[in-house]
Amino acid sequence: MSRVSKKPIPLPKGVEMTIADNGITVKGPKGSLHTHRLPHVDVSVDNGVANVVMTEGGDHKFGGTARAILANMVTGVSTGYERKLELVGVGYRASLAGKSLNLALGFSHPVVFEAPEGVTIEVPSQTEILIKGADKQVVGQVAAKIRAYRSPEPYKGKGVRYAGEKITLKEAKKA
Repeated sequence: MSRVSKKPIPLPKGVEMTIADNGITVKGPKGSLHTHRLPHVDVSVDNGVANVVMTEGGDHKFGGTARAILANMVTGVSTGYERKLELVGVGYRASLAGKSLNLALGFSHPVVFEAPEGVTIEVPSQTEILIKGADKQVVGQVAAKIRAYRSPEPYKGKGVRYAGEKITLKEAKKA
């Protein structure tokens, strides 16, 4: 059994975990998340603490994966996840129209990104984008898709980058 899977998952107040044959559902103030059950992994909830236990004949690495997924779900429905993106470059800006994110990234056309279900996008300033949601994987995927429209280039560092991301700049050719 892995060391990760032995660690119990505390359930904060207002978070409820339901275990069924088809999967595990976690409900909380920020929403509800559902995942399928991994083979040979049993989950039990006692006194506000969830425990992951491996059954006979199972691969021990599934225990740590199941525990990490459940812990991320509990954190997501209780506090939520957020990613911050920064736009660096002259004329690069973002604006919000309903659930659509409009990006001006130096192309001949504006880029329009529709926010998926369960994710909220905020634009505190023209060069900042805040992505919030309960599902860690979906929040990260949305941030990666927006970044992929114009990832930072290595010479001037222009593009869409994660907040705090360090871009190693290359030296330009010398004549």
